[in-house]
Amino acid sequence: MSDDTMAPPATPEAAPVADDLRDRRSVLRCAAMVALAGASAPILAACGGGDDAGSAGTTGTSSAPTSSAPTTATSSAPSSSAPSSSAPATTASGTVLGPTSDVPVGGGKVFTGAKVVVTQPAAGQYKGFSAVCTHQGNPIGSVEGGQIVCPFHNSHFSITDGSPVSGPARSALPAVNVAVQGSNIVQTS
Repeated sequence: MSDDTMAPPATPEAAPVADDLRDRRSVLRCAAMVALAGASAPILAACGGGDDAGSAGTTGTSSAPTSSAPTTATSSAPSSSAPSSSAPATTASGTVLGPTSDVPVGGGKVFTGAKVVVTQPAAGQYKGFSAVCTHQGNPIGSVEGGQIVCPFHNSHFSITDGSPVSGPARSALPAVNVAVQGSNIVQTS
């Protein structure tokens, strides 16, 4: 029933009831619009910044071991801001995530197919972390300005140990074992 088909109240006492019905309809319409807009948020979030993580200024350490292997390949390219969407290849020694050249010194790369983010805090030192934010389980979006960034609630994590640097996330990203094999970064078990 639309508001146009509703008859005006017959008595002054009925006016508040009719107004309450209209107010309820307005609230329900607004709630439906918010719900529809919320359904598009994950799509739009891929274009913006913000995730979860720890409280601002809070830092912690991760006790989970990470694997690093030296390599002669170094890069001065800027940090990656676009996640890799290709599916990882598997070898007898692990899952190939990508070439070492994809992970710049002082930055990193998100390998979305494997749900792993690999960083290179110092030349030849590769660190692997889960690419799933510890705040609400959203995917990590990028590595920017020397930090791992979740775009959903703007959590930032350290590229060195995965600890939360800012945002709502309070737990470090879990470590993932990675190694350099030839010119590739491989996720090992």
